[in-house]
Amino acid sequence: MSSEFEQFDVVIIGAGPAGYVAAIRCAQLGLNTACIDKWLDEEQQPRLGGTCLNVGCIPSKALLESSHVYAQSSQHLSMHGIEASGLSLNLQQMMERKNKVVKTLTSGIEALFKSNKITWIQGEARIKNNQDLLNKQVIVHQHNKQSVKLKASSIIIATGSSPVNIPVAPVDNDSIVDSTGALSFSEVPQKLGIIGAGVIGLELGSVWSRLGSEVTIFEAQDNFLSIADTLIARESLKIYLKQGLDIQLNTRLLEAHTVDSENRKKTVQVNYQNQDGKQSAQFDKLIIAVGRSPNTSDLFEDETELEFDEGRFIHVNQHCETSLPGIYAIGDIVRGPMLAHKGSEEGLMVAERIAGKFREVNYDLIPSVIYTHPEIAWAGKTEQELKTAGIDYQIGTFPFVASGRAQAVGETSGMIKVLADARTDRILGVHILGNNASEIIAQAVIAMEMGASSEDIALSVFAHPTLSESFHEAALAVSGNALHIMQKRK
Repeated sequence: MSSEFEQFDVVIIGAGPAGYVAAIRCAQLGLNTACIDKWLDEEQQPRLGGTCLNVGCIPSKALLESSHVYAQSSQHLSMHGIEASGLSLNLQQMMERKNKVVKTLTSGIEALFKSNKITWIQGEARIKNNQDLLNKQVIVHQHNKQSVKLKASSIIIATGSSPVNIPVAPVDNDSIVDSTGALSFSEVPQKLGIIGAGVIGLELGSVWSRLGSEVTIFEAQDNFLSIADTLIARESLKIYLKQGLDIQLNTRLLEAHTVDSENRKKTVQVNYQNQDGKQSAQFDKLIIAVGRSPNTSDLFEDETELEFDEGRFIHVNQHCETSLPGIYAIGDIVRGPMLAHKGSEEGLMVAERIAGKFREVNYDLIPSVIYTHPEIAWAGKTEQELKTAGIDYQIGTFPFVASGRAQAVGETSGMIKVLADARTDRILGVHILGNNASEIIAQAVIAMEMGASSEDIALSVFAHPTLSESFHEAALAVSGNALHIMQKRK
């Protein structure tokens, strides 16, 4: 290890959506930038992109799309007058496509790093507790057993998160897997169990259910999707059950372990408890999808005065500044939803503030999406949050079954719900269950960011026929003026 420290303006630890976006923006602003990341792919080669691009957002969406195409082809072509026979599943090809998408995007980030002259260093970073505010020191322990010394006036920590493991169901990456392992099954499990009916559990359950698995999802909470608006959660549960997902609420996992079956193939026995008492079931595979925890251990060479919140999240202020001057933390390791786009926006904010510019993140308007089919998306306040806060509001809803475009496409499930302040008419929240909800919610975010009222949306012209028209109709419905559903005037 060289005794010399290489000088940078900014050192970023982590190259996921938070870290790599921060690095690119820092470089664009003229800051000499280094980004450290320890990620190695299955061939032990370094890759940028973190969990999201490698084993999270991107590969899961690739499989969701492929499995949706398969399900549509096998179950819904006839409604369009298309007769098909001999349809078969090539899971290996599906996985190869997923891997190609991942490689294309991660290689793209590498090209962006080169074009922006960002120094990419592979290895594990440790921050030294030196007191020099202008020359903070970072030691990188590289995969080749060598070490590199860096110093910078600013450090951005963006180390992301990892799947939560539970002692009663230890992950063996074979029969009992986490969300990473669930993206790489070599064959479709006949019976698949999932612990956790959150975003990850529902998306993975949808993938394998479409491909032929008998899926059972165990959820400890009484309420389904408590993070979503109650109406949307209730209606989505009906759809998931109709699709064949067996979602068992108020069910607590007691223990899970592998057993050898008669044909020498391992299965997983799951012992659980519900309102009927202790139960057991056997599955070919079990996915543990109970959440993620921040990667905040071993960040420093020795003891640190860095402050942490509950759950080992790094404590930050509204600008992602930590308790140590010049050290910032962004993404999954700080408060707020563990969402890639939230981390990216924090990365942009921190980069610009380091460069002396002004930027904020509006944490009240970070959209959330569940990429099942139909999709669920929302931004702003839920109805239950408004009730708790004592805010008087009005509601406008519009079902997709009344949408001409939805009928033409054959995707009529779901609705759009608009919540507006009863006094000012300002839109406070928008909640969508339906086809392309992930795209429509962007319109709602822009509207709320600009302080739009439901009347503003009602007075805007939407193209016909589109799914977006349903947002227009839901806004009209706030005042009782929806055109394509029967409604009492307010």
